[in-house]
Amino acid sequence: MRIKTMGKGILIVLLLLLLSAPAILAEERLRLSTTTSTENSGLLDVLLPPFEKQFNVKVDVISVGSGKAVKLGENGDVDVVLVHERELEDKFVADGYGVNRRDVMHNDFVIIGPNADPAGIGKAKTAAEAFKLIAHKRAPFVSRGDQSGTHSKELSLWVKARVRPSGRWYIETGMGMGEVLIMAHEKGAYTLTDKGTYLAFQKEGKINLPILFEGDPTLFNPYGIIAVNPARQPHVNYILAMALIGWVTSQEGQRIIADFGKGKYGVPLFYPDAIKSPR
Repeated sequence: MRIKTMGKGILIVLLLLLLSAPAILAEERLRLSTTTSTENSGLLDVLLPPFEKQFNVKVDVISVGSGKAVKLGENGDVDVVLVHERELEDKFVADGYGVNRRDVMHNDFVIIGPNADPAGIGKAKTAAEAFKLIAHKRAPFVSRGDQSGTHSKELSLWVKARVRPSGRWYIETGMGMGEVLIMAHEKGAYTLTDKGTYLAFQKEGKINLPILFEGDPTLFNPYGIIAVNPARQPHVNYILAMALIGWVTSQEGQRIIADFGKGKYGVPLFYPDAIKSPR
């Protein structure tokens, strides 16, 4: 009888351990606000899983424009921010909302449009000149209009071109990069896009618009990652935020970024900046 009682006791203990195992082994959550380009391009689908597996964490991605992504960090709604708007990033840190900013990668903005290029921007010498030609022709132009890094870059180019875009030809959407690319394709319009998202959509047959202008130094597009300041927002998961920053700027993380796109698209969609030569 005593042996049977002990056996039941052990069984109960084992059952309790099994029931509590999900809680003990439950993965942690990390909230990341980032730009639509990092998600639309597919980069996060290959960059995050190794990190999640290594640290037993699930990264909840909120994909919005850079302005909104930084605002989420200011409000403490996320733990870490990955964006491409350097002026906004520097202000985020200077105001005490973010800490430990690191360079991650870069690509370039390009101007795409219909094959016929009715505004003739293929002959432009600068991006600002290309924008001026589009405005002069009143050719359809689709703007993100969403306070994103891409939208900020677009607005700076209109300023350089000394143009205040308005009228039926200028279409403000408030949408992400993917939706804007599809709309530009459907309307036969021009738009400004990061090259990574463009290549992903073009190669997958979602759009059929050529790059008509690229290479201007003003179109350089760097990305940075920043932890939300735990002194300002004590509830954030600062330790895991720093782990993610360490991962994406590590040799392995930078190698994933450097290789992303080579096999599928023939060219990399982003270029690592934390470690210049990861190989």
